[in-house]
Amino acid sequence: MSEQENVRLIQAFFDAFSRGDITAVLGFCAEDFALQHPMPEGSWPGAGNLQGKRSFAEFIEGMVGVLDFEVLELREFIAQGEKVVVNLFEHVRSKATGRAFDNDYIHIFTVREGKIRASRTFEDTAPILAAMRLA
Repeated sequence: MSEQENVRLIQAFFDAFSRGDITAVLGFCAEDFALQHPMPEGSWPGAGNLQGKRSFAEFIEGMVGVLDFEVLELREFIAQGEKVVVNLFEHVRSKATGRAFDNDYIHIFTVREGKIRASRTFEDTAPILAAMRLA
């Protein structure tokens, strides 16, 4: 796939996420999809680094179980070869506390043979954890 096709794949991935279509989100991913994510294990079911589509489904289900995504903006794409870097902004609210936070972060995706093979997330987790804290 070309770099522009890889970008369109990632855009479609996030479009499906924004619609809440988790089946479509998973359809963009390879069976051996790997996620490297900075949220500590125990933050929600499935949080942390993971391997495989089923584990990614648990991660997404856990995340949307505790967070409401009120705004999700894809701000910038940088594509080179099989890598697509995305700068995102989101305004999110903790379902448990009602506290909101803004999050400006980076995903680095690896796309090969028309599927997302891996994603590495770089974000400041402190505001997320603070918003989720009940005390």
